[in-house]
Amino acid sequence: MRRISRKKRSTLANRAIAASAALILGGGGLVAVNVYASAGEGPSGSSPPTRTQNAGSRLSTIDCPEAVNGLPDVPDEARGEVDRELAAMDTQITDAYQQFADRKEQIARDPGLAENAVLGPLRSKRTASLDRIGIAIGRVGERPAGLESLAGCSLRADDSRGGNGGGRGDGNGGPGDGGQDDGQGQDQGQNQGQDGGQGQDPGGQDPGQGQDPGQGEDPGQDQGQGGNGPVAADFVDIQSVQPGVDRPRQRRGASRGTFTTDCGRNENGKFNPDNVIVAPGVSNGAHHMHDYIGNQANDAFASDDDLANGATTCRNQGDRSTYYWPVLRLQNGQDEDDVNADGGGRDQNVGEIQTPSQVTLKFVGSPVGRVTAMPRFLRIITGDAKAFTNGDANANASWSCTGFEDRQLTDKYPICPEGSQVVRTFAFQNCWDGQNTDSANHRTHVAFAQDDGRCPNGFRAVPQLVQRIVYDVPPGPGFAVDSFPEQLHKPITDHGDFINVFDDRLMKKMVRCINDGRRCR
Repeated sequence: MRRISRKKRSTLANRAIAASAALILGGGGLVAVNVYASAGEGPSGSSPPTRTQNAGSRLSTIDCPEAVNGLPDVPDEARGEVDRELAAMDTQITDAYQQFADRKEQIARDPGLAENAVLGPLRSKRTASLDRIGIAIGRVGERPAGLESLAGCSLRADDSRGGNGGGRGDGNGGPGDGGQDDGQGQDQGQNQGQDGGQGQDPGGQDPGQGQDPGQGEDPGQDQGQGGNGPVAADFVDIQSVQPGVDRPRQRRGASRGTFTTDCGRNENGKFNPDNVIVAPGVSNGAHHMHDYIGNQANDAFASDDDLANGATTCRNQGDRSTYYWPVLRLQNGQDEDDVNADGGGRDQNVGEIQTPSQVTLKFVGSPVGRVTAMPRFLRIITGDAKAFTNGDANANASWSCTGFEDRQLTDKYPICPEGSQVVRTFAFQNCWDGQNTDSANHRTHVAFAQDDGRCPNGFRAVPQLVQRIVYDVPPGPGFAVDSFPEQLHKPITDHGDFINVFDDRLMKKMVRCINDGRRCR
């Protein structure tokens, strides 16, 4: 079994620490350490918890290389065509997963059917798409070699972690980075968390042998309302997760201020399954439903001009930024209005969409110096919607419960006690390359600060968006985040998206407040 390296565990924990620090104390003082549930070390540097086998909860999925991570720099002139082709490849995977799901009993009897009916045709389609990507790039630059190596996919169980994703472990998995954290993968379905991983579920039953605390049935029979997760092993009692403390280092000259913008909770119900950052011009480019707050013009076809002129739900009309994330649904057997729609039931995202009880959008500073303004229309994606199959290099999920936010989970959903609410937190990248508002893989133009708080060479510190979303859901494991269908609704796939559409006046106010150590709205 693979383990995440100590360096990667530290990176994930530090990002979560920064999120809690920013939200609780505005960047200073004593804050809670966040524990990486499945392979985290305790605060004293103890060994990772023992992994428990849970064959009863296994699902199978399709695992494909993330093509964008194998591409060279894409010329601007080719980027639109390449983005559309990459989105088509996502659709090919979701279609193949549906074929696999529809034939899984036949495939169990005849494993050769998987290659002949699912993987072979999928490989052919991906090969054709990769060829078109090569042609598009070749028209305006040098055609990349070896793209055909990204065509092949495989079937695997959800407890055998794959390593197809690229990345350096800093949230900026660029082309050629190869592998996930030097091959130190993460066993998604097995680890039960710090102190929660010793074979005990919240009801005192072994998760592999006992009852599903939400359904009263063996977890092997519980595969989520849509049949593709989550399973009982994807949840852990937050009270069994070990808390810890840490004191973030604030250097002389740190920017300790905060700026909070209030854009509501999506009370007006703006949803769509598009992603204008990753798949511009492609309807249902996300294959899951997003909540939107802030800019109301956001869909797959929104241009920068559309966003600049769009209405906003933000109280301060100088903030027309767009903030969006996958919806959270109750897995209670009830259907939502999108049960027959793209991004909803057609993509195996089912259940009642939950409106958050609270959303906090806070921008914080740097622990080592001043911040500079973000450029207008800067695009940032944090987390990885395909982290289950890609690996954890770009993962940035953080789950907890109110009253327990000194305990953070990355690859488990929290089971909160009575009276406590589920919390999702995203700490976005806080360093910018000083030139680009986007990049070919939508990641390499921004970065996370290093362990010492400084930005990587060539990057400058900008205000860091820290997003906290709270849900009042019934206690127990009966909820899930929307996902690509083959990602099995794993909590590690949680992610957030942001496009900066602050006007210049308000952005300057934000920067002054943060650099001057003030708390502003």
